Amino acid sequence: MKKYELLYILRPDLDDESRNKAIEVLHGIITSNGGKITKVDQWGLKTLAYPIKDQIKGFYVCVKFEADNAALNEFNRLGKINQNLLRHLIVVDHAE
Repeated sequence: MKKYELLYILRPDLDDESRNKAIEVLHGIITSNGGKITKVDQWGLKTLAYPIKDQIKGFYVCVKFEADNAALNEFNRLGKINQNLLRHLIVVDHAE
């Protein structure tokens, strides 16, 4: 399994309970497809550089994980249809 870093932005209008549930669902996509989450860092609410889906702010979450391509493909597929997710980016984590 390769190591990856995922950064995603959630809608700013989610309350704490809804946001935690959305985070749990997104992390569940990785773990249910054989991945292992090693670190989660919630950066909090930030102003976006430009509007995304009519939002000017977003809640940032950075996740480090290990997974195969199946987990990445499934996260990308489900991320596109998740209404709470504004944007996401997955990159290979070369930091050791």
